Amino acid sequence: MRFGPKGWTPERIGSLKGKTYVITGANGGTGFEAARILLSKGARVVMMNRSAEKSAVAIERLKQEFGPQTDVSFVRMDLAVLASVRDAAAELLQTVPQIDALICNAAIAQIATQQLTVDGFESQLGVNHYGHFLLCGLLFKRIEEASGSIVVVGSNGYKMGEKRIRFEDPNFDNSYSAWNAYAQSKLAQMIFAYELQRRVKKAGKTVQVQVCHPGASRTGLIRDTADLKTRVLAILLLAFAQSAEKGSWPEVMCATEEGLEEKKYYGPTRFEMVGPVGECPLEAFTLEQEQATRLWALSEQKTDLSWSP
Repeated sequence: MRFGPKGWTPERIGSLKGKTYVITGANGGTGFEAARILLSKGARVVMMNRSAEKSAVAIERLKQEFGPQTDVSFVRMDLAVLASVRDAAAELLQTVPQIDALICNAAIAQIATQQLTVDGFESQLGVNHYGHFLLCGLLFKRIEEASGSIVVVGSNGYKMGEKRIRFEDPNFDNSYSAWNAYAQSKLAQMIFAYELQRRVKKAGKTVQVQVCHPGASRTGLIRDTADLKTRVLAILLLAFAQSAEKGSWPEVMCATEEGLEEKKYYGPTRFEMVGPVGECPLEAFTLEQEQATRLWALSEQKTDLSWSP
């Protein structure tokens, strides 16, 4: 194992003074814990969250822990609304001159019945993939200027659904399944990330793109939007889960560690749920070129953003 028997830990991080990290969904769970670790190393953190109230509480907690001068701020963004993503990106570009890493951490999961975003997307695909696709495209040049990183937080759920993008029915208008729709959304994120890796490399750009997952962590990802059976299962799994802090380690690693390879998938390595952080197995279908090309074209069409690294 590259990082030894204990795997990667935040102890490997040196001073991050002068660096800026942007994290989506950072007012709780793994996103909040990632912010804590980065701030503890002297970095600036900008949260992109939907709730102003929860963000204010999170920022207050962080300033109580690290001091009133702690450089943490908030830009309101709702990933379910493309107009909100555009507005948030514009605000960020006006106020944040440097982005050393964008961590695409926010997600929704296990929506019991089909729900569509205001832009007409199945909600999990809309929030988890399309919203982040647009955000990455709008911020890419600023990240490139810093030779920075884009970190996509995936999920092992990607290999538990249909294991493909349902191009003929991406919204699951026929036979909606909360689990299959969630699995597709996370698979879409990962396919996008690996395709972005290829395009960045082909263009000779210096942006690093990495994919990770938090394993089984105690977060609020599965809430009352899930059906009863899923909520009960989630409660049972909590007995085996690790802390949200440890769940944040893979995304922090991908945002700060130099020399990580392409076409890799990082996270807890014990049953891919808990334990030392390192490289995890990656299913080959995430790297299929034809599917990646189709998804990129579809994503450009749906978000009305044509971009090339």
